[in-house]
Amino acid sequence: MTTPKESSEARTDELHGESLALSYGRNRVVHEVSLHLRPGVVTALIGPNGSGKSTALRALARLHRVDEGIVRVVDDRGERDAAALSAREFARTVAMLSQSRPHPSGLEVRDVVAYGRHPHRRRFAGMTDADRDAVAQALELTGLDHMAQRAVDELSGGELQRVWLATALAQDTGILLLDEPTNHLDLRYQVETLDLICDLADRGTAVGVVLHDLSHAASVADEVVLMHRGRVHASGLPHEVLTSENLTEVYGLPIDADHDLRTGRVRVSPRGRHHDRARRGLAALSV
Repeated sequence: MTTPKESSEARTDELHGESLALSYGRNRVVHEVSLHLRPGVVTALIGPNGSGKSTALRALARLHRVDEGIVRVVDDRGERDAAALSAREFARTVAMLSQSRPHPSGLEVRDVVAYGRHPHRRRFAGMTDADRDAVAQALELTGLDHMAQRAVDELSGGELQRVWLATALAQDTGILLLDEPTNHLDLRYQVETLDLICDLADRGTAVGVVLHDLSHAASVADEVVLMHRGRVHASGLPHEVLTSENLTEVYGLPIDADHDLRTGRVRVSPRGRHHDRARRGLAALSV
């Protein structure tokens, strides 16, 4: 993967969810949650399974009905209710990489990535030079340029994950929502995807990302939102949210959080029943 090219225009788009209440049928799963995605900021949503983080992200993307509250887009046209925008208008501002996606068949990688350009194209119009450039850059950013002509049916789960990420990047929006973007990826592409997220934020993109890996959240997030039972348990800077007290309470097992004051990094270490197995193994070998 490579670093995104610098844009001549700084991104200024924002996305705000205010006091969101969300349900599945009659079951309320998110209660009074507010999320604010701002230019150049990576906001990581974390929490146990069932905490409501993915549902909240989907609501920001207009993929889940909002029972109460409102989602607002702020761009060069002012502040607007996201629900009032046409699908094309919204897709020019907000892109979403979700967990559940259709499995395309009979298409090449480049064709799937080109779907990301549909919000920018006139009906029945062919690809413009700008469209082709956006697709080429998305392929390069995700390390897929060498397999652009491969059939997606031949790809592994991790490769297909990168194809969908490239499709979202080709959409070229100021707001990017990512639900578990490192799923199915090997270690190299996990690291490179996290680097890419930071690169995009550095050029002004507002990024909201759901992550299960707390170490990933600690390494890339400018702000962390810790959710528990459908509510925001804590939010703020990583070292403010990723504390032993917060994490132990929310995840229900002892978790150590060490803060390196020199580097600003946070290291998170869950303590299971066998957390000291390596130390005991070394002690046995030394006997």
